[in-house]
Amino acid sequence: MTQRKGEKPTISIQEHMAIDVCPGPIQPIKQISDYFPRYPRGLPPAAVPHQTGHAGPLCSALSSTSSAAASAESDRPNEDKPDRACAGASASLQATRRDEEPDVEGYDSDDSTTLGTLDFSLLYDQENNALHCTINKAKLPVPRYKKGLKPMDHNGLSDPYVKLHLLPGASKANKLRTKTLHNTLNPVWSETLTYYGITDEDMVRKTLRISVCDEDKFRHNEFIGETRIPLKKLKPNQTKNFNNCLEKQLPVNKTEDKSLEERGRIMISLKYNTQKSCLVVGIIRCAHLAAMDANGFSDPYVKTYLKPDENKKSKHKTAVKKKTLNPEFNEEFCYDIKYADLTKKTLEVTVWDYDIGKSNDFIGGVSLGINANGERLKHWFDCLKNKDKKIERWHTLTNELPGSLND
Repeated sequence: MTQRKGEKPTISIQEHMAIDVCPGPIQPIKQISDYFPRYPRGLPPAAVPHQTGHAGPLCSALSSTSSAAASAESDRPNEDKPDRACAGASASLQATRRDEEPDVEGYDSDDSTTLGTLDFSLLYDQENNALHCTINKAKLPVPRYKKGLKPMDHNGLSDPYVKLHLLPGASKANKLRTKTLHNTLNPVWSETLTYYGITDEDMVRKTLRISVCDEDKFRHNEFIGETRIPLKKLKPNQTKNFNNCLEKQLPVNKTEDKSLEERGRIMISLKYNTQKSCLVVGIIRCAHLAAMDANGFSDPYVKTYLKPDENKKSKHKTAVKKKTLNPEFNEEFCYDIKYADLTKKTLEVTVWDYDIGKSNDFIGGVSLGINANGERLKHWFDCLKNKDKKIERWHTLTNELPGSLND
């Protein structure tokens, strides 16, 4: 395009925009971080070298290799070099994190804040040999879950229940449990569970284990927490209240003799009748027997022997009680024997589960006599010292078969 003399030069729109937009060398576009510099976490801004002009944050200052930046740093003799400042900032950052930053997961290390608390009371009825355990409620004041138990289900809730065991000798026979409360972190049971046949000896050596679990219909039930109470802390006929923090599951003593696994309790009465010169053995009742059948029950009956039995005529048997773990028999058997010979005898009592078409299952047994110990020996001596007086005692059944008895 030719330009006539005297005419002003015309500029195309493209050239005009180019002139306005690009008046000089292309400059890099500033990042938003240039306007809001980020200091290392935990390091106060005063510890970071001051950047003048349009310099970016600390990291961009470290990557600058221009001579202008070098001269600017040389004009500040009292300040550290950028790489030294970064190293110092890193060390200061680690020390600050160790000393000042709270452990976000630290709350999980305290079982009392994550597993919950359980409110319950215990009463030992010495006259009736019963231990009453009243389970009141459970709760947990944790900010993360507000108040209540640690949630176990996907919906943030639990289906909690409480189960009890007596240690040592824990088994299904001495397990008691409450009902299950669904979809709650603040369960209120107000339910009393009772152990029958608890003796003074049990109160000295036994520990009550109380566990809170979450019921799951499609998987195994989940453990939430537990607490253990030595029964020797209780005073007879006095209710004691507890509000204990739940703890993680404690290991069970593996060295405990498996032959002493408890299979239930039995109440036996002894009386020596001087007029008839016979020993009257009464089988009154059983409690918390082990379940031997698939339906969760047993069909128990009791057999008694007075050993040694040279004529093999000392066997007596009670009637069978169907589908129960707490049968009442109230049956008595007489053994004709001289009073002086009782010191040489041993009374063996066994409990069996009756089955049709196959051999009966042994549930548990106990031996009373001069060679026994503890409550069993004391019961025998009390019978010998108190003629014509019925002496009733509860005894613990174990899975140890007395002698070598066959059904």
